[in-house]
Amino acid sequence: MDIQNWPKLEAAFPPDAALETRISDLIDQMSVEEKVGQLIQAEIKYVTPDEVKKYHLGSVLNGGGTYPNNDKFASPEDWLALSEAFFAASMDTSDGGVAIPIIWGSDAVHGHNNIVGATLFPHNIGLGAARDVELIARIGQATAREVAVTGVDWTFAPTIAVARDDRWGRTYESYSEDPSIVADYAEAMVRGLQGEKLSKDFLRGEHLVATAKHFVGDGGTNRGIDRGDNAVPEAELAKVHAAGYLTALPAGVQTVMASFNSWNGNRLHGHKYLLTEVLKNRLGFDGFVVGDWNGHRFVPGCSVDSCAAAINAGLDMFMVPSDWKALYKNTLLQAKSGEIDQLRLDDAVRRILRVKIRAGLFEHQRPLAGKSGIIGSDEHRGLAREAVRKSLVLLKNNKQLLPLMPSQNILVAGDAADNLTKQTGGWTISWQGTGNSREDFPGATSIFEGISAVVDKTGGQAVLSEDGSFSADTFRNGAGPDVAVVVYGEEPYAEWHGDLANIEYQMGNKTDLALLSGLQKQGIPVVSIFLSGRPLWVNKEMNASDAFVAAWLPGSEGSGVADVLFRDVEGQVRFEFTGTLPFSWPMYTHQTVLNPYHENYEPLFALGYGMQSHTRSSVNRELSEVSETYTEGALEDAWLMVSRPRSPWNLYIQEEESQLVAVSGNLASSGVDENILVSSIDMESQEDARLIQWKGLRSGSVQLTANSDQDLSRYLRERAALTLDIRVDQPVTKPFTAVIDCGEGCVGKVPLQSSLQSLPAGRWTQFSIDLQCFAKTGVDFTQISSALRLESEGPTTLALANIKLVPEAAAKAVVKCKG
Repeated sequence: MDIQNWPKLEAAFPPDAALETRISDLIDQMSVEEKVGQLIQAEIKYVTPDEVKKYHLGSVLNGGGTYPNNDKFASPEDWLALSEAFFAASMDTSDGGVAIPIIWGSDAVHGHNNIVGATLFPHNIGLGAARDVELIARIGQATAREVAVTGVDWTFAPTIAVARDDRWGRTYESYSEDPSIVADYAEAMVRGLQGEKLSKDFLRGEHLVATAKHFVGDGGTNRGIDRGDNAVPEAELAKVHAAGYLTALPAGVQTVMASFNSWNGNRLHGHKYLLTEVLKNRLGFDGFVVGDWNGHRFVPGCSVDSCAAAINAGLDMFMVPSDWKALYKNTLLQAKSGEIDQLRLDDAVRRILRVKIRAGLFEHQRPLAGKSGIIGSDEHRGLAREAVRKSLVLLKNNKQLLPLMPSQNILVAGDAADNLTKQTGGWTISWQGTGNSREDFPGATSIFEGISAVVDKTGGQAVLSEDGSFSADTFRNGAGPDVAVVVYGEEPYAEWHGDLANIEYQMGNKTDLALLSGLQKQGIPVVSIFLSGRPLWVNKEMNASDAFVAAWLPGSEGSGVADVLFRDVEGQVRFEFTGTLPFSWPMYTHQTVLNPYHENYEPLFALGYGMQSHTRSSVNRELSEVSETYTEGALEDAWLMVSRPRSPWNLYIQEEESQLVAVSGNLASSGVDENILVSSIDMESQEDARLIQWKGLRSGSVQLTANSDQDLSRYLRERAALTLDIRVDQPVTKPFTAVIDCGEGCVGKVPLQSSLQSLPAGRWTQFSIDLQCFAKTGVDFTQISSALRLESEGPTTLALANIKLVPEAAAKAVVKCKG
């Protein structure tokens, strides 16, 4: 490691002797118990105001999907009331302690997205397409105002990752693959959230404490695996992945969040060189470093409830949602024993106090707290609508089809057309953005609603038909549609739940392509509005479209799409397409890492590409529809399910011969009596495993099934094993079978009852089955429809995670074939 790879930055703030004296006076009064308390950040679901007082906690947070009183519809007043209660508890000195105000942090990453009714801006990838630095600053300021109403002091934003592999589930949190765009936006968002550094409004009134995250290299992990290893040379880490920090730090960002990932095998939460020598010393950061959700647990030698190594490395505050009491106790023992250096402990506390004093938390001045008319205001929604307009990227426009005349018959199709859940994506009300309905978005506008408002004003007619069907009387003039606008795209996801094995859109499950093709075959011009958190391989869908718009994840203001999609009544362009690609768009499915800085750069559309309505399309020709399958390319592990199924596989419940029940979100059951229940649980991280409970009222299965047959024969030839992590919570007392299905009369079964009975109860174990065991019972691996079906004839409970096919693993399989 060479510190010279990093520029030497001046401190963001001039020396302030009065500030430091004030901090020193507070530290001198604090007991070691109070100091350790400042290092702990607990989640509001697991901590009370009384406990904040008792343990002198430094911070609380609300995770995605956590609300005051556990009420999704908690009002701004409810949020503020809890905030005030925490503050009062932290300042209560009746036990003889020192009054240190609590600081509440929240993931307000595209608006105050945890609260129903807030303005939801496009996710970062869409803002990157807008190429408008001052727009970003205005969004930061609007977000800060809405958060301030609820009494929350601190947002865990902006994410300033430079995403390199589009398979990464957090790609949409990255402004661009271009580090210069990320650098410009990092400064602007910090300025918008916190205010101008050194101004009288800095961190006060209508501004918040911001967070630059995740330090460092989160966007460059191998194969796009979230929380994986970034193995780039240090010079590239500094030049590319740290680009946003080199502008956010001089702008005065007050907190930095350590990353889950590792760099060349060493976890960032315990990386003293990067956290202390680089970030704090070389780059001059004088705020505090907060951990990510239990991220310290991954440091070698650490656990959720004990990690002196992270503090000694330079972490200043643990984010420890539920296990904070045990961590507090162990950290206190380590501080008293000297395992945590006393100077390091005082330095961490000094940094936390410095931020709290700068932010005016001691004075408790909250001019916007509880103020009505700010959350979801017309002004903020207008800003979000502007951001949507500027984020849209026109990729194809045969015969200048767009913008459309609004006086026509407009058929609006696709499952995302009137679907605010898909439109807003992850980090929306819930962590994954799933489980939401129309009532969760008061004041918002779907894309269809925006289209309808424009068309209805001009004598045209917009008709919503999700499946694209229509009849002679669908339109009031008796004619068919003049054009079809089809809105479709990715389901919501967040973090590693969105990691992909393949960037082909709807691999093996081309329902949206069928919709597009069906309309096109009827001679109807087709406009695709594609919602996604990253570029995906959509050659087939693009061939079936006359015009194609990358709309990313636009947020709550779907009207912004209609603003650009239609001309005015006189045929003039209302708003021109101005968005340009923040990421290169792939020509082939193997182009998961694609940017101009690498050799053999051959995109379908280059970084910065974006048409205007008068531009001649560059893809009038038919695009290649040859995609990569399991039979092509380098043979890697075939992931079937991590925390959620990987395309083309889907997770279903089935009882006996009844219909399949899709498992979506974090809870699903087979019926009213919940004979089979599937729920998301934590193994190592949030919702990274599934708990499956069979009551045994009827036999039934849980299965990973594709909509079209998949050729997995290479894995059979390469002596692969089906591997998974498993935990047996309830003894398997009746027949239990693993099944791989290849269609009618083509089934392979492997009994597992005795194998599962031999596993340690209640403990996670790696389990594997030789694929030959299925082949010998009749499976044709060239046409697999169900890659794994688990059938139980009696009651049992299992937890599963990380299901995949691993080449050359058969020899070490737990379950081997006889003969």
